[in-house]
Amino acid sequence: MSDAPRLNRRPEWAELGDHRAGSMLHPSLRELFAADPGRAERYVVHAGDLRVDYSKHLITDETLALLLELAAATDVFGQRDAMFRGERVNITEDRAVLHTALRAPRGAVVEVDGENVVPAVHAVLDRMAAFADRVRSGDWTGHTGRRIRNVVNIGIGGSDLGPAMAYEALRAYTDRSLTVRFVSNVDGADLHEAVRDLDPAETLFVVASKTFTTIETLTNATSARSWLLAGLGDGGASRSGEAGSGAGSVVRSGAEKAVARHFVALSTNAGKVTEFGIDPDNMFEFWDWGGGRYSFDSAIGLSLMIAIGPDRFRELLDGFRAIDDHFRTAPPESNAPLLLGLLGVWYGDFFDAQSHAVLPYSHYLSRFTAYLQQLDMESNGKQVGRDGLPVEWQTGPVVWGTPGTNGQHAYYQLLHQGTKLIPADLIGFARPVAGMEPELAAQHDLLMANLFAQGQALAFGKTAEEVRAEGVPEEQVPHRTFRGNRPTTTVLAPELTPSVLGQLIALYEHKVFVQGAIWNIDSFDQWGVELGKVLAQRVEPALTDGADVPGLDPSTAALVAAYRALRDPHGTRDPQKPHDTHDSHDSRDAQEEVN
Repeated sequence: MSDAPRLNRRPEWAELGDHRAGSMLHPSLRELFAADPGRAERYVVHAGDLRVDYSKHLITDETLALLLELAAATDVFGQRDAMFRGERVNITEDRAVLHTALRAPRGAVVEVDGENVVPAVHAVLDRMAAFADRVRSGDWTGHTGRRIRNVVNIGIGGSDLGPAMAYEALRAYTDRSLTVRFVSNVDGADLHEAVRDLDPAETLFVVASKTFTTIETLTNATSARSWLLAGLGDGGASRSGEAGSGAGSVVRSGAEKAVARHFVALSTNAGKVTEFGIDPDNMFEFWDWGGGRYSFDSAIGLSLMIAIGPDRFRELLDGFRAIDDHFRTAPPESNAPLLLGLLGVWYGDFFDAQSHAVLPYSHYLSRFTAYLQQLDMESNGKQVGRDGLPVEWQTGPVVWGTPGTNGQHAYYQLLHQGTKLIPADLIGFARPVAGMEPELAAQHDLLMANLFAQGQALAFGKTAEEVRAEGVPEEQVPHRTFRGNRPTTTVLAPELTPSVLGQLIALYEHKVFVQGAIWNIDSFDQWGVELGKVLAQRVEPALTDGADVPGLDPSTAALVAAYRALRDPHGTRDPQKPHDTHDSHDSRDAQEEVN
């Protein structure tokens, strides 16, 4: 690839540009459907349980042929196969990218540096399942012997967004006797609200940090430990008095045992985990070839497994695997991730579309788009190619959206009549989740009617003649006219199950891969998230104790001074941190989060 022409100098790229400037200069979906009614069936692919309808896109057979030629020219499938083989496709970190190995079946062979990683993956899954069963059954108890009824996941980025999203998505499959919450923000309000009504004796914390040095996660975990020990009171020592010879050692030993019963770790750093007070036997491992935004089907999903149970978690993995297999084996013209990725390239690079809306018509998918924001924008928000040169084409879009029908009464105005072209995905299900009351399940048809109607309205709009025919006053006709030609993909599945959720996520994972492969960027590093995190550690001493921090620009220095004055207008605050977490992690490693 090093001697290959740059993307925008390829003949396939030029042909797409000519096509856009020629027959697709002013595309009309009304005309395209009138000329080719069969596109409603031809532009549909099936992947697992997903029916992916892309007929309402500004494309023709010629467009698709040219896009597929671009995919071939940029060796998308060769890059795909290299990823599945365990080659080091994350070039800036010299790592393999094998989130697909996290859902590989037992007996599969996926090698990294000559070692088959699948047995280790299933060993961790088996340990997770055994632990989850113990918590769910009540066999695992807290330090005072009481059953665990609350699980609080502490992480950030990929250690939070995936399991938190999936927990909400699969709420109907969760053990409703368990309270499961997720803490990520270093803002103390996040942890405060998560634990304020919980009983420490019945609460388990799951701390997710690859190196166990991430400042936000360790700060929250340290505060959670203080909350636990304060809440247990004498219970922190009452079961372990025999372990020490003096009062100090009794308290210390009791605290250690309390922490060991109420904290587990998802990490690779046994030393730091032990130092925190967590029994290393209760540390669940994952690997650097599974990036954080691709990792909740690993040990990062422990909180989710506790909530839905090991069997349902394995159904989730089966769903991931179904789309992995589809992406690996489906021919280009019916390969759903490939086609969705190519459509994104078409709009971003040839229509100058800046954003992409994901609009699930499901209350349970309330956090799905937020999850995809990290997956897509952290992966493909890059301005430098794998060759180290600045790109000369658009890369990743801004991804946004909320569930329908709420969005219809908010930003759909812009989707329909705004000046920006925003391709959108409409995601829906043929059946509501099982177990819903009949009168509420009956509302599902109305929900889906909205999905289908929005797709039609966005695509075909409403002409001025149609508006006039309704008797609308002439002065209002322009305001009630809809141009249409707003492209959408409709993804329809039978029901939101663990398997279907896995299929949806894998569909987007591989779509993101396709686009990164075409744009010639490394979709698996995330250097852009690091600078602000590093600078925050330098700024913090200026906030806490007024230290002189070299290198602050004048604006930031003035903001720090204003903050300190507003925080403590009378200068009476004792300038000390509420607790010191810096000793528990090396700031040089603070950027090593599972992003």
